[in-house]
Amino acid sequence: MSAKKRTAILISGRGSNMQSLVNAARAADYPAEIVLVASNRPDAPGLAWAEANGVPTLAIDHTSHATREAFEDSLQEALDAVGAELVALAGFMRLMTPAFVERWRDRMINIHPSLLPSFKGLHTHEQALAAGVKITGCTVHLVRAEMDTGPIIAQAAVPVLSGDTPDTLSGRVLEAEHKLYPSALKLVASGRARCEGEKITISQDVMALSPLYVPSL
Repeated sequence: MSAKKRTAILISGRGSNMQSLVNAARAADYPAEIVLVASNRPDAPGLAWAEANGVPTLAIDHTSHATREAFEDSLQEALDAVGAELVALAGFMRLMTPAFVERWRDRMINIHPSLLPSFKGLHTHEQALAAGVKITGCTVHLVRAEMDTGPIIAQAAVPVLSGDTPDTLSGRVLEAEHKLYPSALKLVASGRARCEGEKITISQDVMALSPLYVPSL
């Protein structure tokens, strides 16, 4: 097996998706190694979880930096220090400058709680309910300078039920996120997911051929 990709995870809060990545990476055959969990918020609960689970952690308080560029300089220094090859955003609530995004082009991934390109930004579940869609979900994508854009690596579809609230819908989508993100990172770290012309090609592609009907037929 080739060397595992050294992966840093960036969080701003509890880091539930971070936890799913850390747990997945414990498997001997998983192609990524989590070498750092960093947060722009020193009080992020996810830092304590990561530390308790033996993952190196670092808080880089964005409020102590005069500019976004200065914050990103500190972040880049931390990533260089651990030899990071990939960066996974897991509830990281900071927009990156185009220069930082370009530096990590095709090596930084993000998860978003909708089926992109629908429902970008915040309040995705409220957006989905207001639109009346019958299927929503989550998306893992390569990061680009514009928010919630970039080549799509993987998606999971989640039915929207008639009695759903933003909370009930977000709970089901989050369950899907916790399965999708480790799978998507595995594709990227193993080299099976490659970006070609701003689209992702997956080698040995295995698709579920049966459509998902909502409501069921």
